[in-house]
Amino acid sequence: MGNPEAEVYFVFMNFDPEYERLRANQSTKCSAELDAYLSNKHDQLLAKLLRPNTYKKRSSLAIVDGFAVEITENQAAILRSAKEVRVVEKNQELA
Repeated sequence: MGNPEAEVYFVFMNFDPEYERLRANQSTKCSAELDAYLSNKHDQLLAKLLRPNTYKKRSSLAIVDGFAVEITENQAAILRSAKEVRVVEKNQELA
């Protein structure tokens, strides 16, 4: 990626019944299934909205159906406008 304007943002998704179903089941198998489901879902959203090689997804967050991604402010605005997205916030590091 290498964009000096890119910063880490957290993206939180809107309600997803499949996420809720998988999260409600606490088995090890469903935990792995939830991780795979979310990672794929988040990857697909980024691929749909942003150009390849202009962002770097850091991680998917299963506990809140969200992810961390290195993007620019313009890309954050694009994600904010997506119907699947509830909130996009820049990471605020504490000194």
